[in-house]
Amino acid sequence: MKKKIVNNNGITAIYVRRSVADRDNNSLSIEAQKEECIRYIGEDCEYRLYCDNGFSGKDTEHRPAFQQMMSDARDGQISRIVVKKYDRFSRNLRDYLNVSEELDKLGVSVYSLSEPFNTSSKEGRMMRNNLLNFAEFERETIAGRVADAYDTRSRETGFFSGGTLNFGYAPQRMTINGKTGSVLVPAEQAEALKLIFNMYAEPSTSLRGILKYLREHDDVQYRRTDQYGGRKGQFSGNLSVAGLSQMLSNPLYVRADKNVYAYFQMLGYEIIDDVETYDGVHGIFIHDNADGGKYVKVGYHEGLVDAETWLRVQDKKAHSIKFPSNKKVHSSWLVGLIKCKECGKTVAVDGRVQSGNKTYKYFYDSNWHSVNGCVSRSYPIKPYELEPQILAAMRERIKTLEIARKHKETPDMEAESIRADIIRLDGDIHNLMDRMVNADDVVFEYIQQKIKELHNKKTELERKLQTKARKHKELDTKPLTEPLANWDNLSIQEKHDLVAEMIDVIYISHYNKDIEIIFSI
Repeated sequence: MKKKIVNNNGITAIYVRRSVADRDNNSLSIEAQKEECIRYIGEDCEYRLYCDNGFSGKDTEHRPAFQQMMSDARDGQISRIVVKKYDRFSRNLRDYLNVSEELDKLGVSVYSLSEPFNTSSKEGRMMRNNLLNFAEFERETIAGRVADAYDTRSRETGFFSGGTLNFGYAPQRMTINGKTGSVLVPAEQAEALKLIFNMYAEPSTSLRGILKYLREHDDVQYRRTDQYGGRKGQFSGNLSVAGLSQMLSNPLYVRADKNVYAYFQMLGYEIIDDVETYDGVHGIFIHDNADGGKYVKVGYHEGLVDAETWLRVQDKKAHSIKFPSNKKVHSSWLVGLIKCKECGKTVAVDGRVQSGNKTYKYFYDSNWHSVNGCVSRSYPIKPYELEPQILAAMRERIKTLEIARKHKETPDMEAESIRADIIRLDGDIHNLMDRMVNADDVVFEYIQQKIKELHNKKTELERKLQTKARKHKELDTKPLTEPLANWDNLSIQEKHDLVAEMIDVIYISHYNKDIEIIFSI
């Protein structure tokens, strides 16, 4: 039997700790640890209790009671410390050794109820260090098991796994298929969330415009219903442009259907559920894979935004380009939409003030100064020549779409060309895969890289084809026709946003004034 401590030169400290992971172990409850320690030192012994309830054993720095105990030990108030187990101090060996070394220098011994030694002898210190090695290993093993359990639960169920609470939802405990967990249910802000998506889906609406609208209507003193369905009290909170942008990208809100399934398949995400699970009702979660990739899981919660609107928002965000605010850029509404036909890099717009306070505007190659720069800095075509051509092409495009609607569906030659390219790429990929069977290591690696490049091209073509299919489906040209008719009264920002809604990219060349316009509608 252990010899009881006789308190000769100071107060005995009793340290107890219980982490969240210990909640199922009654022997490690705070009261159980305290009672055992008091019974060990004797009820007549003067002691001071230090308690950290709900704190992990991975370090000592973030435990307030432990830090107070160390401060008291430095002040000479403590002569010895009693714990139920050494791992109550720390499961991190390096952290524990640092603390233990300091306590040794202070002349403070540590006694454990569960281990048959104390740190007042060198043998005891050696045994303690060995035990702490195993404790640290156990902590890392537990952490790994927790991570595996989290991943398994995320893959097998559609429960909300915790973390930051999402705007528009609140968690509610439910039992589904014999398992209990948190399911997201619409909260008071759900209608505001729908409003944000519906507003941004419109071609001319910006994030800043939405934020301004929300803040203005949050102060309205009466119940208000307008074209967006907004009403007082829905928009309070610290919403920001970055927060709105992140919210609009979140697949949590979409009523995921077959088109959403195809969208994430196109992005190369691992998809856990069968396509039939995408029923146009439930939202989805995006989780991180251990290999750095992502996987998609259909949740138990209902989505708040229909798939058509959500996908339209993703298209707009994909084509959205931040419009810089300096004067050079404001000189043209084509900024960010033009690329070089020779190198594929973005073409910039610059302006130079000449006599008579007139500004001479020109395009220049942003890639010209790089190591592998393009053929020239300048272009023969000028902004004042290109802008009218683009405007005329946009008006012609709208007219073509309206005629096509009147004559029902007409074959989309561009879409057919994209489909043919996808078929060719599929053939090339399969041929390369056949060659991999007999390839040596060098050739195998080369073929693998080539397949990856071809797959990336195929993915980009599939994205374009899907975007065209959605935008041609019952395309309403009215929101585009009206601003085009009122073009001269639009601001540069409004012109830019309208062009970005209709056009993916405009190519210009260093060798001639020919242009190529790739429309997104």
